[in-house]
Amino acid sequence: MAWRRVLLAFPLVPLLVTLSGLLLGAGGCERTLFPENAQRTPYERYQILRGKYRPATEEDVYGINRPALRSRLRPLE
Repeated sequence: MAWRRVLLAFPLVPLLVTLSGLLLGAGGCERTLFPENAQRTPYERYQILRGKYRPATEEDVYGINRPALRSRLRPLE
């Protein structure tokens, strides 16, 4: 008789797991973890204070933001 109770309770387990996953997924997408204007490293803060900050992204000719690799990898002056 005990196995009948297990079989009756078993269909609820996948349903509860699915519902809890959906609730956690929906609640975790409120806002970004790091804002865009936040400084990432102490070195970036140092560069801003010295007036040598290089932006992380730049617009290309099509208006799409791309990583500014050339300007960020260029040697410091």
